[in-house]
Amino acid sequence: MDDTGPAPGRGALCLVTGATGYIGGRLVPELLDAGYRVRCVARSPGRLRDHPWAHRVEIVRGDVTDEVSLRDAMAGVQVAYYLVHALGGGPGFEETDRRAATLFGELARAAEVRRIVYLGGLTPAGVPPRRLSPHLRSRNEVGRILLDSGVPTTVLRAAVILGSGSASFEMLRYLTERLPVMVTPSWVRTRIQPIAIRDVLRYLVGSADMPSDVHRTFDIGGADVLTYRDLMQRYAAVAGLPPRLILPVPVLTLRLSSLWIGLVTPVPASIARPLAESLRHEVVCREHDIARYVPDAPGQPISSDEALVLALRRVREARVTTRWSSASVPGAPSDPLPTDPDWAGGSLYTDEREEAVDATPQQLWRVVEGIGGDNGWYSLPLAWAVRGWLDRLVGGVGLRRGRRDAARLRAGDSLDFWRVEEVEPGRLLRLRAEMRLPGLAWLEMRVEADGPGRARYRQRALFHPHGLLGHAYWWSVSPFHTVVFGGMARNIARAAARNPPGAAQ
Repeated sequence: MDDTGPAPGRGALCLVTGATGYIGGRLVPELLDAGYRVRCVARSPGRLRDHPWAHRVEIVRGDVTDEVSLRDAMAGVQVAYYLVHALGGGPGFEETDRRAATLFGELARAAEVRRIVYLGGLTPAGVPPRRLSPHLRSRNEVGRILLDSGVPTTVLRAAVILGSGSASFEMLRYLTERLPVMVTPSWVRTRIQPIAIRDVLRYLVGSADMPSDVHRTFDIGGADVLTYRDLMQRYAAVAGLPPRLILPVPVLTLRLSSLWIGLVTPVPASIARPLAESLRHEVVCREHDIARYVPDAPGQPISSDEALVLALRRVREARVTTRWSSASVPGAPSDPLPTDPDWAGGSLYTDEREEAVDATPQQLWRVVEGIGGDNGWYSLPLAWAVRGWLDRLVGGVGLRRGRRDAARLRAGDSLDFWRVEEVEPGRLLRLRAEMRLPGLAWLEMRVEADGPGRARYRQRALFHPHGLLGHAYWWSVSPFHTVVFGGMARNIARAAARNPPGAAQ
């Protein structure tokens, strides 16, 4: 490939993988605002349907491990963003990442893509790959594979990313807010160079316009170098909290650290562990060459204090556009609900409830769409909490992911230990379980008109068991369905009847 031609200009077609995730979901509108055309590739295109920018982009079904769909997605692309990576997605995740990156590079070269842009992790100086965590080692390897693809490539390497909804920010926020006194792992004394999400996005967008002879890695970081302990104290100051008493101890292993984080924060241990592992070594930028190609304006990159202020403001104003949980949790079920009424896929257990509601369909829908998070699940809060704790004990996400928005849901949103699989405003909400189960489970809620000023609420729980254990699970919990699901239907109906038109949500 000729590596001396012009760089892709504005108006070029950019392919964004990982658009359903935290970074990708924020990058897409930034590229559009910069004048680029965008094509998003997603395994489940429906999860992008309700994003405010969805009508401005081309959305195609595909997967970075599937050669046919990825080749089609690459057609006509000038800039390809590789933003997919599993935070510890099972024992084989390194091989999966290796295979996906290799295929991505090969197909990008075949399609004569002008540039690949990859966001990886900042690696510590002087630490051999064998001593890196599997997560950080894999991200580093993916960068090398893309650089070896024969396509001009920009690899951006960042440490802790501070932004509303990021896993790093949520971990920091909950640890600091919930624990005025902390016995912490020794890595809280490690020096880091966090970076604000807006600076990450600025560098990602700017990388699309780099000259074609630029082919290398860039360290990207914010204005400050500090310890994680300092960062927690700064968060406390920004949030108006008293200074925290932080006592580092050497006895907390990485496993204990991740379990401790999973206990205190909504971030599950499966994601907390790679985050904690990445903090074992000092991660500070060794150069700032990116500024030669993406110049910093005065005040850029922004300070950690400003990044924390901006992130906290968005949380408090409920303007979090994407969250760490936007991407599917590794190991969570992803099969859609079978729509064939004579589905031949095996047993499908159901629990159906129906309630006449002395309220308008609009009033009832407000309650249905506001379910979960702080509003709870309208039956036996202790039982739901226990189920969430049990899920976390076996490595699941638990019940504390909450909601992205307090009043509105969109397809693809995480909702406690559910994922919004389908939402038809005013009519239907279908949730798919992402808890650890011996099968696949859905919860479906429908709203129908039932005469003047009245509505009908229909609720259906479905379970497709996997093996004998799945059947045993259903029959062991079915005696509680009358209390849990029956109570849920009745209480949703009552809540709607108490919710007059125009009430605050």
